[in-house]
Amino acid sequence: MTELRCRKSDNLERDNEEEEEQKEQLTSRVDELNGSSGGAEESLQQKDEAEVKDQDHDADTPQSSVRTSKNLSARFLQRLVRVFFGCLAAVACGMLYAVYLSTYHDRKFWFSTRQELEREITFQGGSGFYYYYYTHMLTAPSFERGLYELMVDNRTVSGQTINAVERLSLYPELITSFIYRVTNSQDLVEPIYFYIGAVFGLQAVYVTALFVCSWVMSGTWVAGMLAVAWYVINRPDTTKVDHAIPLRDNWALPYFSCQVAALTGFLSNNISSATEMFCYLTMSAATFTFLLIWEHSHYVLFIQGLCLFLLDSFDLMPPRKMADIHKVYLSSLFLAYLFQFQNTDLLSSPLLSLLIGSVLARYFQQKMKMGPLVARVMKLFLHFHLVFTTGITFSYLVKKLLPVSESDFILKFLEVKFGLNTTTDFVPNFLLCQESLQSPSQDVFLRLTQASVLPFYFLVLSVCLLSTVQTIYLRLSGHPKKTNHVLEDGRIGEQPEVVYHVFHTLFFGGLALLFDGMKYLWTPYVCMFTAFGVCSPDLWLTVFKWLKLKSIHPVVLSLILSTAVPTIICFSLWREYCPHVIAELTDLQEFYDPDTVELLSWIKSQAPVAAVFAGSPQLLGTVKLCSGAAVTSLPLYSDVNLLKRTEDSYQVYAMRSAEDVYKLLTAQKTNYVIIEESICNELTVNKGCRIKDLLDISNGHVVYDKGEIYSFSKHGRFCHEIKLNYSPYTNYFTRVFWNRSYHVYKVNSVISFQY
Repeated sequence: MTELRCRKSDNLERDNEEEEEQKEQLTSRVDELNGSSGGAEESLQQKDEAEVKDQDHDADTPQSSVRTSKNLSARFLQRLVRVFFGCLAAVACGMLYAVYLSTYHDRKFWFSTRQELEREITFQGGSGFYYYYYTHMLTAPSFERGLYELMVDNRTVSGQTINAVERLSLYPELITSFIYRVTNSQDLVEPIYFYIGAVFGLQAVYVTALFVCSWVMSGTWVAGMLAVAWYVINRPDTTKVDHAIPLRDNWALPYFSCQVAALTGFLSNNISSATEMFCYLTMSAATFTFLLIWEHSHYVLFIQGLCLFLLDSFDLMPPRKMADIHKVYLSSLFLAYLFQFQNTDLLSSPLLSLLIGSVLARYFQQKMKMGPLVARVMKLFLHFHLVFTTGITFSYLVKKLLPVSESDFILKFLEVKFGLNTTTDFVPNFLLCQESLQSPSQDVFLRLTQASVLPFYFLVLSVCLLSTVQTIYLRLSGHPKKTNHVLEDGRIGEQPEVVYHVFHTLFFGGLALLFDGMKYLWTPYVCMFTAFGVCSPDLWLTVFKWLKLKSIHPVVLSLILSTAVPTIICFSLWREYCPHVIAELTDLQEFYDPDTVELLSWIKSQAPVAAVFAGSPQLLGTVKLCSGAAVTSLPLYSDVNLLKRTEDSYQVYAMRSAEDVYKLLTAQKTNYVIIEESICNELTVNKGCRIKDLLDISNGHVVYDKGEIYSFSKHGRFCHEIKLNYSPYTNYFTRVFWNRSYHVYKVNSVISFQY
């Protein structure tokens, strides 16, 4: 009987050894098939584990130990070479994209052949006033003196002394000007080229981070190259950097992409402790920088926090990592609060409310992830209720205790946006008419479909989402989670980094369907996520496991498809879009605005240094940049006070009396008002969003008659009437400059009544 048992155990050991040998051969075949693209990290890890087991089994044989150590060294060297070439490809893609942007920008605006004034005008959308503060820091006697002048700035908004660093988020300009001074770059490069070069360099970091993120998730750097290709092809929907360089999001989003890439690596189960620490430190630095330089960053991080909250609630990530991420968020919020001069908006931010609610709920529900399915589902709903109730209560108390002026305004705007309320106020309706806050047009999805990214995105998202739902059901049913995933599992939804990106793309995609500006946050990660999916053997194997494929080995077929499909896609993209990209770099576009150049030249030469100008925010941003004159408002749509001043300046296009307009302008200490023909005679299909229509609605000058809308007032439209040069308009205003596009009127300090 004992001999029979020994014999049986010997047979079992022999069978196990044969199975291990077959698994080793299969893994070797996996590496050979996937070697050109970087290999599958899970297969490499499985092979290393098998070799370690063999080493322990054959420890008595010196020759086997030597052979095993050589094999391990060879595997390590091979993996090091793959990582080296992958990093080289990532950096090369980033640098090439920066060169492409620089060349395209120069061709589009003839940038290198223009004078300084004409170069400054190319900062479109009124974003150029940020560059003004950069030049101000360079012309200041010292960096400390320039910083002090910005912190007590009375030359920007008329009648106000503001902390421009806090109010306008000028940390990018401070850092860039400091580097320009310290490196003594005055003799090497012009200030404007150094400034735009810094932005283009950050875009290179952006692309490199997307490359790395797709590479980490798929295990092959071919996915990174495909993600970059899709990003460049869909440039109109992925970035605004080619026409509005100084915008805050152009500075901030590269840091967010680095944060997402580091978070992706941090969530991965198959990483070493050193790599995890590197990802943690990178994530911490990127989160703090992102919060520091963009006033809307905490809203973006709130969406990310929701994704991580769902991962933790469904037990899809280790609680230890969630606690570490909470530390990153809290420390970054605290440091940003200090560096932004005790910004109360951060204390009332939804991100902090979510963190407080999540921490308290986890303290009271320490056994939430235990029990049968029904009990865990009920505990989960209770957990959601506790988190959001606590978070909302905390936010309400903070807003009551601290002066947070913008909270009611944002709530009112959202009510109007979602049709829960209507208003005649100019400011909410003006914001709703901004292109970035309107719903996206069908052209966006048509362009993404033509570039082949959207069809593949839906396929990848469907597979990952279904696998995620399956994994969530298994977790709630009490099945233990696996920490070491191998390719043969065929469950891509068990990888925390993949599940995070599923939630990430769903949340940001939903916002992109509501706000067109959100596409610049969503589309880059669509390109990255889609590239990961088509290049990931795990995704293909997940599909084959569902189909129960038996005609050919699913692992081999998944590796073949994960190499062949992206190769075909890259070839088709190269054939179709490469000539278009080259044509963009060779064509010389014409950008010249002689009327604006003439207006700004007159302001610099004829207007007094202490003059205050009123006009549209976009034009005033350019006036501030080119002349340094004080203005009544700026194109900063997150500041309620500036928006109300903008409404007063826009009254020159309303049907108001000369006396009413004069009082509004003098209240802002205006010396000159600029009337634009493009606004006064605006003809658009969407008439409800014209400036004069919004003013008529807010001023009560709209009459509804038998379904038709008319504007009626006892006064004519100011911008038309003032051009006739008759009393009482000539009593209050004197025209001092005009051309085809602009009329500049001096606001008389002494009223002369002429009849």
